[in-house]
Amino acid sequence: IIIVIINSGSDCELAAYYNRYPSARSMKVVPSLAITMSLARGASTLSTPSFVRRAMTNRRLSATTASASTGATLAAPAKSSPSTFKVPPMTVAPATHPAFELMRDEMVDEYGVRTTLYKHTKSGAEVLSVMAADENKVFGITFRTPPSDSTGVPHILEHSVLCGSRKFKSKEPFVELLKGSLQTFLNAFTYPDRTCYPVASCNLKDFYNLVHVYLDAVLHPRAMVDPLVLKQEGWHYEIESPTDPLTLKGVVYNEMKGVYSSPDSLLAKVAQEELFPSNTYGVDSGGDPLNIPDLTFDGFKAFHGEFYHPSNSRVFFYGDDSVPQRLELLDSYLAEFDAIAPRSAVAIQPVEDMAATKTKGNRIVGRFPASDLQDQQQQAEGQEGAAVAGQHMVQVNWLLNEQPFTGKEQLAISLLDHLLMGTSAATLRKALTDSGLGNEVIGGGLSDELSQATFSAGLKGVKPEDVEKVEALVESVLTNFAANGPEASAVEASMNTVEFSLREFNTGSFPKGLSFMLGAMSQWIYDRDPLDGLRFEEPLQELKADLASGVPVFSDLVRKLLLNNAHKVTVEMVPDSGLEKAQVAEETSRLAAIKAGMSPEDIETVIAETKKLKAAQARHDSPEELATIPSLGLEDLDPNQLELPNEVSMEHGATVLRHEVPSNGILYADVGFDLTTLDASELPLVKLFSRCLTSTGLKKAAGEEAVDEVALSRRIGSTTGGVGVSTFTGCVVPADGSVASGDELVHKLFVRGKVVGSKPEALFGVALDLVTRADFGNQKRILEMLKESKSGMEASIVSAGHAYASTRLSAPHTTAGALGEVTGGVAYLAVLKDLLAQAENDFPALQLRLENMRDALLTSPRDSLVVNLSGDAATLAACQPAVDHFLQALPAALSVDASGGVSSSSSSSSSKLGSWKTELSSKFEAKDEGFVVPTQVNYVGKGGRLYAPGEMITGSASVVARALRTGYLWDTVRVMGGAYGGFCRFSALTGTFSYLSYRDPNLLGTLDYYDGSSAFLQGQTEAVLTDEALAQAIIGAVGDLDGPLGPDAKGFEAMRRWLVRESPEMRKQWRSEILATTKQDFVAFGDKLASLQGNSVVFSSKQALEDANQALGEKQASGFELVELL
Repeated sequence: IIIVIINSGSDCELAAYYNRYPSARSMKVVPSLAITMSLARGASTLSTPSFVRRAMTNRRLSATTASASTGATLAAPAKSSPSTFKVPPMTVAPATHPAFELMRDEMVDEYGVRTTLYKHTKSGAEVLSVMAADENKVFGITFRTPPSDSTGVPHILEHSVLCGSRKFKSKEPFVELLKGSLQTFLNAFTYPDRTCYPVASCNLKDFYNLVHVYLDAVLHPRAMVDPLVLKQEGWHYEIESPTDPLTLKGVVYNEMKGVYSSPDSLLAKVAQEELFPSNTYGVDSGGDPLNIPDLTFDGFKAFHGEFYHPSNSRVFFYGDDSVPQRLELLDSYLAEFDAIAPRSAVAIQPVEDMAATKTKGNRIVGRFPASDLQDQQQQAEGQEGAAVAGQHMVQVNWLLNEQPFTGKEQLAISLLDHLLMGTSAATLRKALTDSGLGNEVIGGGLSDELSQATFSAGLKGVKPEDVEKVEALVESVLTNFAANGPEASAVEASMNTVEFSLREFNTGSFPKGLSFMLGAMSQWIYDRDPLDGLRFEEPLQELKADLASGVPVFSDLVRKLLLNNAHKVTVEMVPDSGLEKAQVAEETSRLAAIKAGMSPEDIETVIAETKKLKAAQARHDSPEELATIPSLGLEDLDPNQLELPNEVSMEHGATVLRHEVPSNGILYADVGFDLTTLDASELPLVKLFSRCLTSTGLKKAAGEEAVDEVALSRRIGSTTGGVGVSTFTGCVVPADGSVASGDELVHKLFVRGKVVGSKPEALFGVALDLVTRADFGNQKRILEMLKESKSGMEASIVSAGHAYASTRLSAPHTTAGALGEVTGGVAYLAVLKDLLAQAENDFPALQLRLENMRDALLTSPRDSLVVNLSGDAATLAACQPAVDHFLQALPAALSVDASGGVSSSSSSSSSKLGSWKTELSSKFEAKDEGFVVPTQVNYVGKGGRLYAPGEMITGSASVVARALRTGYLWDTVRVMGGAYGGFCRFSALTGTFSYLSYRDPNLLGTLDYYDGSSAFLQGQTEAVLTDEALAQAIIGAVGDLDGPLGPDAKGFEAMRRWLVRESPEMRKQWRSEILATTKQDFVAFGDKLASLQGNSVVFSSKQALEDANQALGEKQASGFELVELL
């Protein structure tokens, strides 16, 4: 139901580091790189990070209360990180400390945790201390930081405070922690009104190291006495000689130029500004690139002095560590501060008639950058079925409240949001999709993470003449909803879905304590009761009682909050193919004018400051400075690899895997069908096939009526905890541990779901119907999905070009790489266009392809079918009849004989992997490519195959690659170059290596940095690389292997290991090799990198790529082959 994706400091690309045996943490979801953040501290965007809202929605779990429609009882919360710690009962007195006043002490029964609220007497800091039986300990300090302008000062400060402090003298303690900590979360993020600094670790010593560094960083940052930090992280002018043009650089400046290249981000910015014209939400806390240069060092310091005071903070601890130790540590930092009366309260935006109060009415028109190709497509709008990327975006937005919602109101509004926008079958979302007025639904519905909530809905890909129709449609749907109310089946499905997620409290790889903190902070930061943001049992029962008595809860809410609410703004975003060029020209002209206004002395001052900054960036920390950073030693590491429970059996010809894990009475089940039986030409169709299974309804079958997509969605919502379909691809690990060819693959389609343990038949009944009865004849819905996919992919390419560069770089070298490109890379965009044309012009042919794919999967050899089950012992035992029935009800497979045994026909004989290599890999060649997209920044990739199949690689290679990423590439591409992220990926399994940058102001300069990495490693000799740095690199690599997992993730990871033939002995050897890494291994890896014959893939503007080609031509070097992509 809820997937939380976080850009953790140690794993900001979210794809881990592609070691041979990737950390289970990173393998949990195999997320799309198109939505990741890069190696960057902050998840700062124009609005609150979306994961925050999801985490708060999925933040609670009751110990004993029954689930809504299933009647099942859930047991005590399942911990992703089990602990022997027992939460003390209320009969035990709470911990006290002479420096703290005890404010309250209560159990939160929904979580089974004990919460104690303290106030530090001298400093005025409030502290929420949570005792939980969870070894994944969490600390966070949050400051209310409402900006008054769009210079981005809270965002820049969030970056800057982690660049050294009073006690911790290195230039960037944050990076030193990244290099050598066992952290499970290490980051910071900026909201429109607050800034959070959370850390987490399962290792107690490591945890308190992190807490010490973060507390000193926020209270005593070096940035307050060193203007170079602001220049590096925020902005600075740069000239290296008097004849050079003046340029403007800075990490946040370049980050926000990337954000302002995204149409979706620009739409969100305009909507928020217009809804909040008179409070802090009307400015951009992330920073507008036009306003960022207005931030002065004095203003920067003043903002920290005003808001980064303990009296203005909210401090949070969670886990199984000692409460007295928490308080003692805090007092050591807080005791030097005297309490003040903060002036940081967020003013309330009055709810008013926007049409009457705004001179321009309640409809706003903005513009977003479009490419020349989009402009050409725009002229084709009149063509039947044209799905033009450059069409308009329309979004209707409301401000919902002035006063805080009660707990019951908040829960009711969340359910209303689910009814209107929560699924593809939700009332408003479906109406917008079915209208044909646009390509993709936008807006996201309810946003309730700030002081006042908003609601937004609309469409992108709208023709200019249909803009008003979108607004009218939204109004009409809401009017009808208010008049008639939602159907009972819809309420049942939404109630069960929301309640299941509350009680399950499955935050994935996201620490539970951090989700808990964010939930509390949604109230606490506004001087409300933090526990109101956590408890749900009482409001849930009150809401159920209202619904049972016939109160028209949802109709009344729609009338009050939407239909009768005049605080409404409609935002229309118009594509402008000249906007990007105009922005570049404006910046060039502005900087030229600034330089023209400088005296020769001024220019010499900028040159001197440029040299000073570059020298500071290039300077290495001294041993004395590094020694101030607290660290672990190799003796603190567990030499043993964590192994997961995995029981394998053959049942009814299929492979069944069982994993006994604490699951709170929930069954997690995955059913995997073999995709290697498909022809290579059909593989790009798998994504559409997967979406169809859950989104097109069910066709009529013997004894069963047809079911439309709405009824199917409600069935899934009311009887299960959620069902989804995804694919898994893994390279088989050679038995001798050598580099794999990348051609022997496991490629499966998984139907994944969860259900309370007493109702497994409901989950397997849904799964059976999805794979056997999905309606591939639903042309209307399939067209809608293809348009949504195309629109979404075009948007993601602009904002996450590094992800597509990574996929493209892998394509020429392995079958797995080529498969990734044709099913999710830029090549897939052409596939989507072809599928859309076929769906419009020859739908029967497309339907036949989908039907044939289903037949191929269902009749493939039964021994290729995998059923993966995770849960506690009782839950696994209870699901056996449902598993038996499911396997027996599947259509007869080719490999099952009359007796139920496996015949001579097997999965190995039906696989078409051999032909995939020829048909897929031949499509791609390693060449320098430049993909033209409308953006103000660059995404620069370079890579190739570093090791050939059959070569041996030891675990030390992963240590060196990680050290390269967090060391040299951070220092050069990010710190010196000003990119928001610079990193590398290394797959010891396939021997491929790639460099990537994210929101990068440079292109050729970044490639030069890449080329210098081999020399850097070759220079890490015995005399240069210290023992401390070596140990730090080893510790960080071990930390990547040991992330905590939830019950479903444990089961899926155990299955993954089994599927790719990764044995415990291999993992043990890999860990031992990591621990045995030497300094010579760094030099050897550098020698290998020097031999890399790689190609480059860049996503950038046409002008930037043409300029690069011109510069390369002057050096008589070959340039990029330009591809007009959007």
